[in-house]
Amino acid sequence: MKRFENQVAVISGGADGLGYGIAERIASEGGSIALFDINEKLLTQALKTLKDKGCKAEGYKVDISSEYDVQRTIGFVQTNLGSIDIMVNSAGIVGPTSTKITDYPVEEYDKIYAINLRGAFLMTKHAVKAMEKNNYGRILLLASIAGKEGNPFMAGYSSMKAGVIGLVKGIGKEYAQTGITVNGLAPAVIRTAMNENTAPEQLAYMTAKIPMGRLGTVEEVASIATWIVSKEASFNTGFIFDISGGRATY
Repeated sequence: MKRFENQVAVISGGADGLGYGIAERIASEGGSIALFDINEKLLTQALKTLKDKGCKAEGYKVDISSEYDVQRTIGFVQTNLGSIDIMVNSAGIVGPTSTKITDYPVEEYDKIYAINLRGAFLMTKHAVKAMEKNNYGRILLLASIAGKEGNPFMAGYSSMKAGVIGLVKGIGKEYAQTGITVNGLAPAVIRTAMNENTAPEQLAYMTAKIPMGRLGTVEEVASIATWIVSKEASFNTGFIFDISGGRATY
């Protein structure tokens, strides 16, 4: 399929994990990709892999918690690639796990806010500005089942992902009568490098909550994500899609 031919997609956190998996799938279907990531080493490796496969891809070192970085780099993409049709915000950190709120360092909470929620806000704000010019766009913010149900002992991650869900619902309604859709995706635990630093007991708790009894895969996330950001998904906005192996109750 060539669902994304002549389209440009910006993917934050695109050098690894879910962001890379989504980027690779869009590129394989004809899209031009702009990867945003803070990790230059991973970014270089991801670009080489994509280009070796014949994909059209560019990479930019971006701190998504910085409005200056986000605004400037979105401008570069528009200049270099002509437009922005799709934005997927996948960048995020887990922060402390197995940590009671009474022991949770406020510095860590602020760090998670800066990347997971402020970053989602900034990426959405400047992607929308770019998309308004053509009255078309697809925005997808990666939320989490933790934002819907709350994972105990993960106060920062749970509350910031709940904030992302609120952002999707609010901005989706703001732009509902335009050609720009804003949706979210709430995965349960997916097998990625992001989970390598999660405490084993925390990971076991989260996996046990999944009725299917297993972790999701990057490929499964990329499959639903690319439908959400395709032209086919024209009557969906302000919605949080489920990919949780049966864990989600609403």
